[in-house]
Amino acid sequence: MAAVVGIRAWPRPVVLACETLLVAVCYYVAGRAGLSQQLVADGAVVTPIWPPTGVAVGCLLLFGFRCVPGIALGALLVVASLTAPRLSAAGVVLGNTVAPVCACLMLRAVGFRVSLSRLRDGLALVFLGAMTAMLISSGAGAGVLVLTDKLAPDDFWLIWLAWWVGDAMGVLLITPLLLLLHRARRSSPSGRWVEAAGLSLAVCVLVPLVTYSSISLLFLIYPILIWAALRFQLAGGMPCALFASVTVTVAARQGAGSFGGLTEVETMMELHAFNGTLGLTALLLSAVISEQLNTRRSVERACHELVEALQHLNTGGPGNTGPPGRETR
Repeated sequence: MAAVVGIRAWPRPVVLACETLLVAVCYYVAGRAGLSQQLVADGAVVTPIWPPTGVAVGCLLLFGFRCVPGIALGALLVVASLTAPRLSAAGVVLGNTVAPVCACLMLRAVGFRVSLSRLRDGLALVFLGAMTAMLISSGAGAGVLVLTDKLAPDDFWLIWLAWWVGDAMGVLLITPLLLLLHRARRSSPSGRWVEAAGLSLAVCVLVPLVTYSSISLLFLIYPILIWAALRFQLAGGMPCALFASVTVTVAARQGAGSFGGLTEVETMMELHAFNGTLGLTALLLSAVISEQLNTRRSVERACHELVEALQHLNTGGPGNTGPPGRETR
């Protein structure tokens, strides 16, 4: 009890500093993880999945705008780990900070729920949080590269597209997982442990097998993803999509499987198309199934309450104290 009292007694500036440092560390670790799987397109290095954007949007949705300094500090640490700090780096840091903030503002404006239990929540995260808001970070990043003569103007649109897709994929794949983990402690176990174990085994075996096959069989991942989303919603669909995306990204980086023999640009385009459709399928299908299940539970609950009310009126309601069919005086 004394320890709890001591923690609550910490000065607010100390608590904010600890929160900022924690968010910055999470952002930096996610950034290093994203940089570990780089692709080269026309001489420029791109990341097919940029997890820090998902971490930033998730933190803002869960804990509010007090996470903004931590996001900015984390972005600065990531940029500093790649190159010497310069004035041009401020544009990248600013874009990577403003984009998640705009995503959070737009999502809050449309009544976004962190439970992702409605189709409209999934659509809002896709079109506002990922596609629209990440235009800011990709535009700022590619624009800074052109202004500092690190990127030829003719290559701007290609690098901007790769940057935008990578940031958007971070929101699509990472943010739902963070929102899911935050409410996992309040969720009751599904009780389908055998099916969950079988699904996990199928994903861990079939996804690498299909990915590294010399024949183009990536489409076989979708039945597994649909199984995961139908039966376990976000808890099954999003981890499956993330695992498949990471596995395919590693294969693309190695030039293995169906990516063998492709040019750098072709590899990037095929990978972006696969990851994008995979993330959209997992998120939107999970949201649709969750919404249908919640609607059914609401109808069942209303029917149960109606039955109880009718039983109460027939057996124990006011003015009905005697046996049925006899008037009481």
